[in-house]
Amino acid sequence: MGTTKIDRARVADAALELLNEVGLDGLTLRAIARELDVKAPALYWHFKDKQALLDEMATVMYRRMLSEDLPGPTPETWQQQMVTYQSVLRRALLRYRDGARVYTGARFTGTDHADGLEAHLRTMVDAGFELRQAVRAGTTANAYTLGFVTEEQGVQPMPDERREGYDIGERAARLERYPLAAAAGAEIFTNYDERFEDGLWIVVAGIEARYGVT
Repeated sequence: MGTTKIDRARVADAALELLNEVGLDGLTLRAIARELDVKAPALYWHFKDKQALLDEMATVMYRRMLSEDLPGPTPETWQQQMVTYQSVLRRALLRYRDGARVYTGARFTGTDHADGLEAHLRTMVDAGFELRQAVRAGTTANAYTLGFVTEEQGVQPMPDERREGYDIGERAARLERYPLAAAAGAEIFTNYDERFEDGLWIVVAGIEARYGVT
């Protein structure tokens, strides 16, 4: 053990694979080192701490999203661009256990995101937004996606996996004295694809109403 050569890319790839097995709370540098057949101190040559590794993991997730998920051609309107990007981001996050938690607050280690961000901001500015407004609109949509997926993965850690305690019928029985709250469970804890898209268009409509740009 300890003779295997590693680099940042290998460590990040191994970490993302292990993430799907153990989740973010179980992801440690020691566990990753075991997967790579090296001693844990070897990882500190590449990452000073776990957050630095999470930054790289989020960057790799983003690069994979760019290469595998983004459709073409780019939609013309800022509304369709925003909906398309956020929908693609959600799909990318759902590939990984705790994907939204890894991505939230991460600092990209490269400039891979700059081309797309520049192009989308240009679309919004050309449509009539001030740059400040365009940035606030984009970060609000991003926060919606990350929050939605965090909640979604709290119920369904992976697309084919559902945590115990989220049986709709049992929930309705517990809340039988509260008929509206009981009935709401079928909407809150199912139909994630439809609810995400509907909520995303609500965000877009709010941006239009707030800034008067359509």
